[in-house]
Amino acid sequence: MADEPPSPDDFALMARVRAGDEEAFTALVERHQQMVVGTIVRMLGTVEEAEDLAQTVFVRVWRNASRWEPSAKVTTWILTITRNLVFNEARRRSRARTVPLEDGVTEWPDHGVSSPAAEAEQAELQAAVDAAIQALPEAARLAVILRRYEEKSYEEIAEVLGVTVPAVKSLLFRARQELRERLARYLG
Repeated sequence: MADEPPSPDDFALMARVRAGDEEAFTALVERHQQMVVGTIVRMLGTVEEAEDLAQTVFVRVWRNASRWEPSAKVTTWILTITRNLVFNEARRRSRARTVPLEDGVTEWPDHGVSSPAAEAEQAELQAAVDAAIQALPEAARLAVILRRYEEKSYEEIAEVLGVTVPAVKSLLFRARQELRERLARYLG
């Protein structure tokens, strides 16, 4: 995927949000809410908590709008705030308890699965993939989610994680190796 230039619409909206424009903020939330909720769900596993954390992300966007640098891509800035909240929540949870992914968190293409046995196999594969992703260290998990589900470039992931592009490539390489090992029985 080629690195996309910053959206002029995002830039204009964020400039208006910095100036205190609530209407622009609402438009910014509507534009990026699905990305934020989807990322949080894939990181933490529950839709309800993801929606709550997404609200917190956007409250921080509003409160910290003056800290946004016009040279920064808006989506990267929002995902950096998301990363901080998700990592904090993951640490809090690891001290408290383990939470499994909800069914249906990850969307998979429908390949015409019609028999109950094929549907059961697909559900088993889905559960195995979710569990394998959840077992990754948090930075690797976020890198995989941003690359696979949010289709972010290596450069954007590097900026969100606060590392270099080679570090992202290395992180993703190791994560893919670990996923292959964990999912070996499902891979031909």
